[in-house]
Amino acid sequence: MLQRRRFLVGTGLAAAGTVAAPAIVRAETVVKMGTLRLVHSMPPFFYEKFAAPGTRIEIVVFDSPTDGKNAVVTKSVDFGTFGIAAGILGAAVGEPVVVVGSLCNKGMGVIAKAGSDMHTIKDLKGKKVGIWPGSTQEVFILERLKMEGMSVKDITPVRVPFGEMPAMLQRGDIDAYVGAEPGPGLSISTGQGQLVEYPYGTAMGGLNMIFATHAETTTKNPDLVRAMLKTHRQAVEFMSANTPAVVEMSVQKLGANKAAVEQALGAHNVEYIWKLDATVEGQAKTYAQHMLNLKQIRQLPDFATFLNPKFSNELANS
Repeated sequence: MLQRRRFLVGTGLAAAGTVAAPAIVRAETVVKMGTLRLVHSMPPFFYEKFAAPGTRIEIVVFDSPTDGKNAVVTKSVDFGTFGIAAGILGAAVGEPVVVVGSLCNKGMGVIAKAGSDMHTIKDLKGKKVGIWPGSTQEVFILERLKMEGMSVKDITPVRVPFGEMPAMLQRGDIDAYVGAEPGPGLSISTGQGQLVEYPYGTAMGGLNMIFATHAETTTKNPDLVRAMLKTHRQAVEFMSANTPAVVEMSVQKLGANKAAVEQALGAHNVEYIWKLDATVEGQAKTYAQHMLNLKQIRQLPDFATFLNPKFSNELANS
């Protein structure tokens, strides 16, 4: 949660030998920022470079999108970046999660065992496919199966965390997976996997991750939202123009394989963004409708409260 720490220094001794009252020399604002252990979740690691004076960013890393969303809902973090699916799951049941910006498009990949006969989505029929339930990737693959006249019943879905997908594919525990970078990049760069497709040919486009906060933060501390979204924008613009810096930071902070990160970025399979514009809003609503049709949610979120483009629009017009 948001913390402010005051640092005090004495002003010396008065003539009578009495210590003067301490003087406040500065106050530090600590902002807890949640992110995921993924290449397309890297922007928060660059925030410190652009943070407002007196602001310190404390990064909290999660392995699950749902855990990242829950941290925002419980105020364990002040802001969080996670997949749109996790946000919709929370908002659909009335949780106070609010999207104020976007984070990344793309960052997904359907990968099969190298040398296999799986080259299209239809080729996944009857195969063991690694999928992380409740993830953005799950919604995308279910929609792609539907577009090909298939359903999840035509494959054998295997519950696999993103970080374990490349190793399980290599061992033969699964035949393919629907992963998140740098997983696909790792499988391709090591020659262990082959690309089936980047699943962006749906009405959801490449929508993936968003920038969110607790509803109370938008009403009680709007200046903080503005400041953090500005920092986010600056980080994203820097990263888009400095790919080597992103590669280096991914290796340093995530322990990611350098070749895997270079593969993901070189294939333009990661697109860092910040605006919550009309395109993102439309894709999010389409995404939620898909989740409703798939019975992953029982009702649509209240988009008037779940999606708040006010701060993004202000920043874009400033």
